[in-house]
Amino acid sequence: MNINPGDWIHKPFVNLVSPFLKFAGREALGGIILLACTLAALVWANSPWSASYAALWHIPLTIGFGGFTLSHDLHFWVNDGLMAIFFFVVGLEVKRELLAGELASPRQAALPLVAAAGGVAVPALFYFGINAGGPGAAGWGIPMATDIAFALGVLTLLGSRAPLGLKVFLTALAIVDDIAAVLVIAVFYTAQVALLPLAVAGCCLLLALAANRMGVRRPLVYALLGAVLWATVLESGVHATIAGVLLAFMIPSRNAIVQRAFLKESRAALDHFEKASKTEPFDILADIEQQTAVEALEIACEKMQPPLQRLEHALHPWITFAIMPLFALANAGVSLSGDVGALVLQPVTLGVILGLMLGKPLGVTLAAWLAVRFGLASLPANVTWRHIHGAGWLAGIGFTMSLFMAGLSFQDEGYLTQAKLGILLASFFAAVIGSTLILRIKPAQADTTQAR
Repeated sequence: MNINPGDWIHKPFVNLVSPFLKFAGREALGGIILLACTLAALVWANSPWSASYAALWHIPLTIGFGGFTLSHDLHFWVNDGLMAIFFFVVGLEVKRELLAGELASPRQAALPLVAAAGGVAVPALFYFGINAGGPGAAGWGIPMATDIAFALGVLTLLGSRAPLGLKVFLTALAIVDDIAAVLVIAVFYTAQVALLPLAVAGCCLLLALAANRMGVRRPLVYALLGAVLWATVLESGVHATIAGVLLAFMIPSRNAIVQRAFLKESRAALDHFEKASKTEPFDILADIEQQTAVEALEIACEKMQPPLQRLEHALHPWITFAIMPLFALANAGVSLSGDVGALVLQPVTLGVILGLMLGKPLGVTLAAWLAVRFGLASLPANVTWRHIHGAGWLAGIGFTMSLFMAGLSFQDEGYLTQAKLGILLASFFAAVIGSTLILRIKPAQADTTQAR
């Protein structure tokens, strides 16, 4: 048998990064689908059938049981219902990163954390500087967020020109951005609070925490508590999507058995499977013993895998390929009738464009430089300052979260249209400029221009 001397180093590294590479590849495809739905919404909203586009999202839909019913239009169920599941997965990602990911240690978390802080504060200041005291001032949160699907999708499509360390950095930065967006929604976009529904929501969280501590691992239990939590948070006046994040932090992140017990149970199941009576041709449906062995192996695997990880893996494809594209289809349909040039020059549109296109790269790059300069962090392997600057531009792809914040900021259709136009233009140019900057970096430079 021929053994490559480097295999003992290479294979563990591949095993370590392969889940992230699989995730990044899925994000790239998700970004393409998201782009297709965005274009479809734009074309539809500006076609002779634009009235049907608006009418579709105002179709009423009633959900309920017994004496409890909720009746809202389809747009509400997408933005406040399905997006609660999106925020639930965001919460799972944040919890995982805090426990075992890039945010698990102060040294690891420092660079994306400080860079994200700059990428949140500077765009908001750009926007507020243009709209302070005006009717569009409420939209200061719009340019704060980064769309992880689009940004990481663009970065993945750049192939080897984008080092793995840069993809991890941008992912962690986008997750911190999401945390900031959730806090902004909870604190600044809640007008009035009803205490009784909020108290019931608190009881739901306590029950979910108790279930976690008692070792309850059935997703159905948390789903039922989550449904009640979502309804009560909605009734309290706090935005209902916050329920998704809160519930995510109650999901168990521990495995039910230790590694030694898992190895013992799984080996026993495999031995049982191997020793079971065999049929020719092989047909497991006809062999009860082998069925029993497979079920035992499945139970052992379920005990070893934390519910947090199982739920994240199970829901992520639904988020990437269904919920986010549907959200884009429902929210990206900006009517461009009239003087588009005049719309671009409106304070709200300019504030969003400057915030995402100038505030993001400036805030991310400057904050990252300060973190390295003062010894709080260091650049990832094979990542240069030119990479960080390019990633700062890609962080200006706001899209999903920015559209969501725009919907919370403005009830007036005129201001909402201006905000959406700014988001679409800024996200497009941020993607083009960011990818161009990274493509212009020669691969060899990654080894020779590291920050000191």
